[in-house]
Amino acid sequence: MSFSEAGVDVEAGRLRCVLPFEAAPAELRLLRAAVRRTLGRWGAAAVADEAELAVTELAANVIKHVGEGTAATLVLEPKEDRIRVELHDKSHIVPAVARAGCDELCGRGLHLLTAMSLDWGTLLTATGKAVWCEISLRPALHCVCIQRAAAVLDEYRRATRADAAVVPTYAVLEATVTDVIADLLHWVAAQGGDTDGVLDRAQIRYETEAEAA
Repeated sequence: MSFSEAGVDVEAGRLRCVLPFEAAPAELRLLRAAVRRTLGRWGAAAVADEAELAVTELAANVIKHVGEGTAATLVLEPKEDRIRVELHDKSHIVPAVARAGCDELCGRGLHLLTAMSLDWGTLLTATGKAVWCEISLRPALHCVCIQRAAAVLDEYRRATRADAAVVPTYAVLEATVTDVIADLLHWVAAQGGDTDGVLDRAQIRYETEAEAA
């Protein structure tokens, strides 16, 4: 299966991307591109650099320690606040972090993986092993919030027949934000809702997400 043909599986609400590949230096660029495309589709482009680096290190370890040309499979799976990266191969040899000195190259990949991920480890499988790591999605979540807000503002300006050909200044966009919030509060009130409660919850959510980002 080529990278372009690799699919995304959705089972019982579970989203997973499975990318079979050949562990060879020439394949790494294609693998990184596939990872970036997948994360972009999932709205997680903000962590694509970290994910590409992790995948490169994991695949390079397969090439070096299992053998060039080895059949391997990359699995990407989004969780609530993280992206899980798994690289499966047919070897049962478990990688270990070496005590690398300042001038040593051996063991650098796993040291880097430890530093950049929330957690990592190895799972033995019936056919070999899977080395996995989990990358925080907090930067991506912050990015997605901003993208959604920009889309809302753009659609609101269309709905109010604002001149789409004119690039709005920050002052104009800030005024539009106020208009959007006011209209939403009118909608809440029309449904018999608590406008003050909505504002309080929105402020709490914003502060929590901003602090996390």
